[in-house]
Amino acid sequence: MSAVTSRPESVPTVRGVEMASPRALRWQRLSILLIVTLPLVGVGAALWYGWGRGVSAVDVGLLVGFYAFTGLGITVGFHRLLTHQSFRVPQWVRVLFAVAGSMAIQGAVIDWVATHRRHHAYSDRPGDPHSPHVDFEDGFRGLLKGLWFSHTGWLFSPETTVQEAWAPDLLKDRAIVRVNRAFPWLLLATFALPAVLGGLLTMSFAGALTGFLWGGLVRIFLLHHVTWSINSICHVFGTRPWAAHDESRNNPVMALLGFGEGWHNGHHAFPASARHGLRWWEFDISWVVIRTMQVLRLARDIKLPTTTQLERRTRT
Repeated sequence: MSAVTSRPESVPTVRGVEMASPRALRWQRLSILLIVTLPLVGVGAALWYGWGRGVSAVDVGLLVGFYAFTGLGITVGFHRLLTHQSFRVPQWVRVLFAVAGSMAIQGAVIDWVATHRRHHAYSDRPGDPHSPHVDFEDGFRGLLKGLWFSHTGWLFSPETTVQEAWAPDLLKDRAIVRVNRAFPWLLLATFALPAVLGGLLTMSFAGALTGFLWGGLVRIFLLHHVTWSINSICHVFGTRPWAAHDESRNNPVMALLGFGEGWHNGHHAFPASARHGLRWWEFDISWVVIRTMQVLRLARDIKLPTTTQLERRTRT
């Protein structure tokens, strides 16, 4: 890991970055602290409450179902559809994925897209909002600092990504702007819906409580750390079969947990590709969803690298 000079208070050479005001920064850090800690508390509460009782099939179903719905909202919707425009869909499908991704509680849709586009523009260089390789010293201590920053620490940074600079197309999309403004309500919905469904399916208050814990807090905890691991683990640990201008790695474990996002080196080598698992054995659930939508005529203009492009960027 190469050392780079420490992060300055402002980054004048980086496009579309501002420093949050002290008041905005305090509110941002408080909200992020709650978002990081409350799901962890929920995991502890779910384990404590379930000790000796076990976990019901309803709770497992809510956990898996909402994990898939909101996780694919991030990977297929926020990432491949809205950020990289890897394919096109009808407007109602576009809005559905924007809602699903918002319910993952990783930020409002336009801010998420703007931040990720900036990440690709400056990947693993000064200006990247969450690189583990920038501003940290060499050695094991520097590695740990970089991993912490890229995993969670960057969320507390005073730097903010300017939406007008990085996502002007989404700011012109009225439907997406409405979803963006509805983020606080979608935050409430992502916890309320599992509780309501748990209560209705079991006809009990206990079912509502465990639905809230497993389908809400535990699910958000798992989804957050899987997504954040793409930023941290997949820029440090794994293989680099493709030539990319950064330290991105393919990690099969994160690919499985992250619906194909762990084929991160493939993604950074071909950012516009709707498919991240580019070799036949690299299972990419998000690509399966996109391909299925194509068969159902819900997805079109799908972007994939050509055979020539793949050959040019092959390392091994």
